[in-house]
Amino acid sequence: MGKYFGTDGFRGEANKVLTADHAYKVGRFLGWYLCGQKGADGQPARVVIGKDTRRSSYMFEYSLIAGLTASGADAYTMHVTTTPSVAYVTRVDRFDCGIMISASHNPYYDNGIKLINGQGEKMSEEVCLLIEDYIDGVTPEIPFAEKDRIGKTVDFSSGRNRYIGHLISLGLYSFRGKKVGLDCANGSGWDIAKAVFDALGATTYVINAQPDGLNINDNAGSTHIEGLQKLVADKKLDVGFAYDGDADRCLCVDENANIVTGDHILYLCAKYMKDNGELLNNKVVTTVMSNCGLYKAFGAEGIDYAKTPVGDKFVHEYMMKHGCRLGGEQSGHIIFSKYSTTGDGILTSLKVMEALIAQKTTLSKLCKPLKLFPQTLINLSVTDKYQAVSDAAVKSAVRKAEKSLQGGRILLRASGTEPLVRLMVESPSEQLNESSCAEIISTLRQHGYLN
Repeated sequence: MGKYFGTDGFRGEANKVLTADHAYKVGRFLGWYLCGQKGADGQPARVVIGKDTRRSSYMFEYSLIAGLTASGADAYTMHVTTTPSVAYVTRVDRFDCGIMISASHNPYYDNGIKLINGQGEKMSEEVCLLIEDYIDGVTPEIPFAEKDRIGKTVDFSSGRNRYIGHLISLGLYSFRGKKVGLDCANGSGWDIAKAVFDALGATTYVINAQPDGLNINDNAGSTHIEGLQKLVADKKLDVGFAYDGDADRCLCVDENANIVTGDHILYLCAKYMKDNGELLNNKVVTTVMSNCGLYKAFGAEGIDYAKTPVGDKFVHEYMMKHGCRLGGEQSGHIIFSKYSTTGDGILTSLKVMEALIAQKTTLSKLCKPLKLFPQTLINLSVTDKYQAVSDAAVKSAVRKAEKSLQGGRILLRASGTEPLVRLMVESPSEQLNESSCAEIISTLRQHGYLN
């Protein structure tokens, strides 16, 4: 990871960590770089831009457009839309680059710039480092486009509609007779998800679909799923789906109002795909955050698995290298590589519905064979996340605590998107988890890392 770009783009508090000037410079360099790839006599580079519902997203959109067009690139605006829709349109309409303005599941005052290459995948680290050098003044100033070389801005809301049609086309079964709850997190999927489910015949009940620029992810969506649980219970729904701010994540609620995690989704989709001959290489790609219980359940079904570092970028890279069809994260970033190059929350919910309807059963029954170990997850605000996780005393405390976990494990890592360290403890006992967490937190506090 670089100075500005982490595992999921350039992210931070708007106009404090990530400023309008940063966005302008990202646009300036990208426009110049991409136009240069086409040669002096080539057509202008074409860049498609989407954004979520944060108030600051408009500011960053205009700043990016100014930078891109000043460098000679054409900017195509999809307006409020999802990250996977930008990745899809970038790939199928052969754009040179896609940009999504979003801080995903973060609160409204944060924002981010996600860069997508012409194949609909996360931009390479090499290009991101070149952008960072330009932001910091390491790279000499680049020329402005002049006269007819100045880029133009094109309304491309049709790309969003094309993506909606793509999702609808993937529905193999009618959803008629199914009562479905949708929590749209007041984010970029606020009307897309309902449009898709309505088109497929479901009776939809939607919450958190009134974005005002300040309420994205506010006690809503996949990080605050309690509201969806209540909706499912109160309305006696068959299933519920919760998305995050840019709708690249999906978590579920079963008919009994129980939470269905990303690990559950990987399990039930892997089993369904294997039974239908669709699980290429008989392997599912997970991250180190997946629960040990998932691997036991895979073993019982004869399904192989791989582990990558945290981040759907790493999951996708492994899937492409090894020809895998299913991968994802416990948090709900699920990738179906036959249809998408990134996590796609709405697509994930469609695939869960397919498995449920095809097998004529309930979501709780599909998940029942998976027995998860108790897992405690804590986010800790620290003075220096990289120094904290590499400190010898902290490492020693982690090793000591892990020995008492009866075969469990501890993962302490620096967040790739926020100024935090993330502590995960997993064991057969919640009490063991809590005591181990307390021991490690105490060590971090003693050595002055906690804010």
